[in-house]
Amino acid sequence: MKPADLSLRDSGEQAGEGAGFPSAHTVLAVLGCILLMAMMGLTVVDVVGRYLFNAPLKGAAELTELLLCATIFLGLPAVALRNEHVTVDLVTDAMPDRWQPWRRMACGIFSAMVLGVVTWRIWVYADQIAGYGGATTNLLLPIAPLGYFCAICTAVGMIMAVYVPFQALITRATKG
Repeated sequence: MKPADLSLRDSGEQAGEGAGFPSAHTVLAVLGCILLMAMMGLTVVDVVGRYLFNAPLKGAAELTELLLCATIFLGLPAVALRNEHVTVDLVTDAMPDRWQPWRRMACGIFSAMVLGVVTWRIWVYADQIAGYGGATTNLLLPIAPLGYFCAICTAVGMIMAVYVPFQALITRATKG
């Protein structure tokens, strides 16, 4: 896949970007960086406390797990928005260029269907966790809100999986 063929990449056409607002991808990237920095700081404090003062940070492993989960699922819409999924292009590069937007659209629809099922199952699981009041072992932090957050991020990724190739298809049709 050629970088010039990707929609919303380096185009400056993201919603709100021209009106003095950061793009959705920028907001997601900054939030992801904040989560990663929190995870890094938490790990440093835990390791220093454990080895220098013989006093590990209580619940550090739980917080790291929660932050890691949030970071991964927050990254899903960011990746989908910029169409930066990991791909293997063994056969598709040999396809004619005029078929590429349609192939991307078909892949986007298939990805959206899979992500739709994943969204649904994560939401159901979060409902189950909320039903029995699931919480972390040491800090007793509720887990269900993280499940709902993951489901929402997956749903946004699902929408972007169709929107991005559809926008590229429309853009190509209006230019050609």
